[in-house]
Amino acid sequence: MSGRRTWATARRVLNQLRHDKRTIALIIVVPCLILGLIAWMFHGQTVRGPMGPPVIDYFGPMLLAIFPAVVMFLVTSVATLRERTGGTLERLMTTPLAKADFLFGYAIAFAVAAAIQATIVTAWAVWVCGMNVQGRIWELITVAVLDAVLGSSMGLAASSVARTEFQAVQMMPAVIIPQLIVCGLVMPRGQMPGVLEWISNVVPFTYALEATGAIAQGGGLIDSGVEVLVVLGFVGLSLGAGVLTLKRRTS
Repeated sequence: MSGRRTWATARRVLNQLRHDKRTIALIIVVPCLILGLIAWMFHGQTVRGPMGPPVIDYFGPMLLAIFPAVVMFLVTSVATLRERTGGTLERLMTTPLAKADFLFGYAIAFAVAAAIQATIVTAWAVWVCGMNVQGRIWELITVAVLDAVLGSSMGLAASSVARTEFQAVQMMPAVIIPQLIVCGLVMPRGQMPGVLEWISNVVPFTYALEATGAIAQGGGLIDSGVEVLVVLGFVGLSLGAGVLTLKRRTS
């Protein structure tokens, strides 16, 4: 693996993203639009009775953890697979570029995109949608960026085993939706059947959700250190799996 070749790959991908207006809209505009619609629909309403927190304060941090990860999973998996189906990866592999250079270059590029996305979406949620954050904004943005990087790394791993763009999209209900069901977004984990609660302990979205919620409620990165480390661990595992399973071309 070469740092120079990895960075060259990252720059090439970032240049492609910069000229892809549809992808930019999917990464930035769509999450802001959905958050805005939720804030508008439930304006003035609370959860858990009239004395409970506003809806946007309760669900907003959860959505900041989920939206970046889901969107970046979709964009990364499809974009990476397109390199294989178009023959780009096969041509690159005739050069000294290693699979790790390719995959980590993509990871860096989409980490930059994730940072931009998370910053804009968090700012939108706080200063436009009116979500109250008791913790530090920069720490909330940091965790949101980490969640988006998690989505990108899982997308890279998923693209390594898919053969077509349609299969890459099919990975979302197989990889993402089960995590959304058991991570605590639909039902508090303590109220789940024992088996589902156990499963929730081994999926990364659970820890992404808990870290974001803790900071929104006044905690800090140090308080959420275990959750952050677990998410980082899943990022590393996903990238490692991607390197091991990446094929030069799609037959």
